[in-house]
Amino acid sequence: MSENQLAKLREQVDQINLQILELLNERGKIVQAIGEEKKKHGTNRFDPVRERESLDLLLKNYDGPYTEATIKHLFKQIFKASLELQEIDYERTLLVSRKAHPENTVVNINGETVGDGVQRFVMGPCAVESYEQVREVALALKEHGLTLMRGGAYKPRTSPYDFQGLGVEGLKILRQVADELELSVITEIVTPQDVELALDYVDVIQVGARNMQNFELLKTVGSVKKPVLLKRGLSATISEFINAAEYIMAGGNDQIILCERGIRTYERATRNTLDISAVPILKKETHLPVAVDVTHSTGRRDLLLPTAKAALAIGADLVMAEVHPDPAVALSDSLQQMDIPQFHDFMNELNAFKERLV
Repeated sequence: MSENQLAKLREQVDQINLQILELLNERGKIVQAIGEEKKKHGTNRFDPVRERESLDLLLKNYDGPYTEATIKHLFKQIFKASLELQEIDYERTLLVSRKAHPENTVVNINGETVGDGVQRFVMGPCAVESYEQVREVALALKEHGLTLMRGGAYKPRTSPYDFQGLGVEGLKILRQVADELELSVITEIVTPQDVELALDYVDVIQVGARNMQNFELLKTVGSVKKPVLLKRGLSATISEFINAAEYIMAGGNDQIILCERGIRTYERATRNTLDISAVPILKKETHLPVAVDVTHSTGRRDLLLPTAKAALAIGADLVMAEVHPDPAVALSDSLQQMDIPQFHDFMNELNAFKERLV
């Protein structure tokens, strides 16, 4: 074969490649239109029956030099790329997506901002037990200039016989202490019917891990004008977590903080496994601020400081931990709460660490 003949054949291949590319572009546009129709009708993007029918049609009409396995592989890659194209279009439509909203959302909690680049802390007891207990912790928070106080008035527990919280009385205690010391209250609300009642007492509504996919609760907190701290479910994927936040934002409430609190794995050295990589992923995929709960993710007092440092180092906007005047007699989660002196050491070490990060 002469050099001239080889050049001509290569030119023909180049022209065919361009034709294939043009057809792929045309196919991609049609696939996007199909994705839009599926979205309107609420049907799944992936249809295995349709994929099988398409492959059967191709193989039935194929008469060429490639093996059937090669043809299957090539078109499966095209089908996969088409599915990914529909998924990208879907992500762009999510209100929480950074693709749709490139700027960071800043959540305002009574003048304290979360998501503006300044890393902050939210501390407090696991459960509200008494006015005296909450006030003692709150005074310790004030010594470090903290304004965000957490505390559980409602406590969804694994066992029905464990302490379930003081309920409305707990909300009243949190509000009283917060008003006296100029703090903001973050506490969990577990049912949609309690949301309206809680509005008089809380500054931030927490949706706990066990309620991450309580869709009626998500819709309800999405309809009110209070910031929401949404915790990741025990076994939730990041995609599921993001879609849970979408429920809230779709209701009109864009003041959402995402909270990584550890996921359930086979590891038993810690209460849960802290998915620290979730922080940069969530900040890349969404425009919402991200918190890390180092208490529930580890379940170990001795690991609170190193995991909090990790959270700050990787870019978390907010670090959450639990403090109790006397953890040994706490009504819930005694092993994972710091006492007041430990809390002071914790904050001093973290503030010094933050300065080294700058």
